[in-house]
Amino acid sequence: MIEASVSTSALPERGVQRTVLPNGLTVLSEFMPGVRSVSLGAWVRAASLHETREQMGVSHLLEHMVFKGSERRSAKEIALSLEALGGSLDAYTGREHTAFQARVLDEHLPQAADVIFDLMFRPALRQADLELERGVVLEEISMVDDTPDDVVFELHNAALWGDHPFGYSILGTPETVGALGLGDLRALHERAYRASNVIVAASGNVRHDQLLAALRTAGWDALPGGAAAPIRVPPARPAAPSDRAVERDSQQMHLVFGNVIVPHGDPRRHALMLVSSLFGGGMSSRLFQRVREELGLAYSVHGFQSFHVTAGAQGIYVGCAPERAEEAAEAVRAELSSLVERGIPDDELAMGKQQLKGQITLSMESVSSRMYRAAAVDLFNEPYRPLDEVLARVDAVSAGEVAAVCRDFFAVEQQTVVRLGPLLG
Repeated sequence: MIEASVSTSALPERGVQRTVLPNGLTVLSEFMPGVRSVSLGAWVRAASLHETREQMGVSHLLEHMVFKGSERRSAKEIALSLEALGGSLDAYTGREHTAFQARVLDEHLPQAADVIFDLMFRPALRQADLELERGVVLEEISMVDDTPDDVVFELHNAALWGDHPFGYSILGTPETVGALGLGDLRALHERAYRASNVIVAASGNVRHDQLLAALRTAGWDALPGGAAAPIRVPPARPAAPSDRAVERDSQQMHLVFGNVIVPHGDPRRHALMLVSSLFGGGMSSRLFQRVREELGLAYSVHGFQSFHVTAGAQGIYVGCAPERAEEAAEAVRAELSSLVERGIPDDELAMGKQQLKGQITLSMESVSSRMYRAAAVDLFNEPYRPLDEVLARVDAVSAGEVAAVCRDFFAVEQQTVVRLGPLLG
């Protein structure tokens, strides 16, 4: 029973609590006064990073399959279960986790807990459904393939990581998805979908004892314990920097520059976030102002970052006319060189800190963002930090730290480059 939980603790901000149940399930919640909704999510530590190349896409296919029906609900009943109440239910597969989440009125928390439990732990996994859903996933892969600015990121990710699972496609390929059988899905479900491998988090108008009671009623505390069968993930080793051109008939050339950076828990993360925001984060960023506003080379130009438990990646995307692609690439290289050689002046850094603090603070007004922040305690093995402490950490980033990450991670020669589009001349 939940009352006999292994540990319950209040994290250092009012309304945030963490409980580990006897079966190993971790439950986190944050109470937000003044709202009438709850976001509830469950994360499984099983995703593309834990797959073999031959089974690429199996985690994503299983995520799809659980929506085809459970022991107690048909696919339509699953779809209606929360939507009929005005709520929402969805899921996604990432690099490190597969997540199922709902947003509902506070009074419907028990229904959300029951539906997510049903999906995750009582899926029907029928052969007839597999044939149907395989076709849906293949259509999803085709949709991505018809979108060049999605394809270029897939190509860049593969070039950046080489043979490492970080470079695998989350969706899989037509060949791997076509070869997956019901036994593969059931084996993954048996291995990974167990209490000790799952994190549950909620945020909104919910008290921790209410969440625990809703989980108990739905049966979460009765899940079998025991550790998930281990999957060995090789250390993150990126490929050597390269410059690759892939020919494709399209109206634009799509370019991605990027490289590997630090993991989520690295103390340099906030400095990197600051630099990325100032360099390519919005209309005021250096790249936008130079490439779009001053040179008129592109409609879309922006930076991106992702931080995982064991590694991170960052980069720059530009979409432009094929005949101006080299000019755009040279403009990006010039801005990278300037960043490394000259760094960021104090007034620009101060603006960047204010910008980043504002973005963080505004995001915390979202119930779903607060749910993700609570879950991050265990997803990234980090201590929970109140908002004021996070903002103080941003303020504390020094000019020296910023100069160091500029030198260490933004040099032109460190970038892996992929170009997708018509190859001229």
